[in-house]
Amino acid sequence: MTVLLVEDEPNVVSVIKRGLAEHGFDVSVAMNGLTGLEMALGYRFDLIILDVMLPQLDGIQVCRKIREQDQEVPILMLTALDTTANIVTGLAAGADDYLSKPFQMLELAARLKTLLRRSNNHAKQAEQLFTIDGLLLNADAKTVTLNGEG
Repeated sequence: MTVLLVEDEPNVVSVIKRGLAEHGFDVSVAMNGLTGLEMALGYRFDLIILDVMLPQLDGIQVCRKIREQDQEVPILMLTALDTTANIVTGLAAGADDYLSKPFQMLELAARLKTLLRRSNNHAKQAEQLFTIDGLLLNADAKTVTLNGEG
């Protein structure tokens, strides 16, 4: 499970990387919004964690630009901005979840796993299946069955 963490505080990065590694996540880091956006659009990640207050581009701008290009990748905003207005702004920008700092690592890991589960279920539903006279072609899995037999 690959995660892009866009966070500018080295201590927070260290804690999150260590904690998520214990839960089986492989974490790549961007220390500013511009680099985070370039990485998000240039590579395929299973999930993105965005801080809001970032140098160069803030997390809201990054989230909006990612959503312009990629509607599928789950995005969790992780920030000290915890007012209802901030949460609504983050979700309206395209975030799938919002968690305020300080946070508990167990909760962060659980939220990420939930986002990934939802994302994987959506991907399964979107499989390209073609059926003709008992012949079933699954373009995603690259399998063919005839009358239920592979």
